[in-house]
Amino acid sequence: MTARRRIPSGPVRGFTLIEVLLATVLLAAGLGLAFATLTASMRTVQRGEAMAERGERERAVLGFLRSRLTGTRPVAFASDPIDAMPERFVGNSGQMRFVADLPDYLGRGGPYLHEFTVQDDGDRVRVVLSLSMVQAGVTVEEDAPVRPEVLVEGLRSATFRFRALDGEGGIGPWQDDWETPEQLPLLVEVRLVDGDGRAWPPLVVALPQAGVGFGAVAF
Repeated sequence: MTARRRIPSGPVRGFTLIEVLLATVLLAAGLGLAFATLTASMRTVQRGEAMAERGERERAVLGFLRSRLTGTRPVAFASDPIDAMPERFVGNSGQMRFVADLPDYLGRGGPYLHEFTVQDDGDRVRVVLSLSMVQAGVTVEEDAPVRPEVLVEGLRSATFRFRALDGEGGIGPWQDDWETPEQLPLLVEVRLVDGDGRAWPPLVVALPQAGVGFGAVAF
């Protein structure tokens, strides 16, 4: 015969209230730690995504500015109303105007006047690009003009500076105003500061045809 298992006749002991409360506290602490870890991980991911997006924005804007400046041509787009001197580069701390060929991916070709302007945008500033066709040394109106485009916005500041050769053949000081519009500057600097006060990497571009004398250039 199979022996039967005896059931203890004494009372079965359960969990005390203190043990239940202690287990609840430990469970809550574990859940809190897990939530804090998850929150910190999400914030790290979000910061990484924001930094990557900001870096991509900077590369796109600075790359476009560099490509436009390195494509500058010593072509006149207007004439000074006083002395009739051709204007090939007009610039100050808040504006640049010069001629460069429009890239094919924008759907148009040929020389276009590029006008980069720093505009107030409430408590911030933005850089806007306007394009106009240039023919025979003058800017012409098109039937379907290219509307101005915002290149970058939400900036605290945006400034342009220019540099040329001095009288002895060396590099002169930086200028906030380009004073010889019939010639191209040797160097152009673009400085941008984001809305949070963080400065973008400075962009300094050497214009490839800056050494061409205006007397040897045809319109």
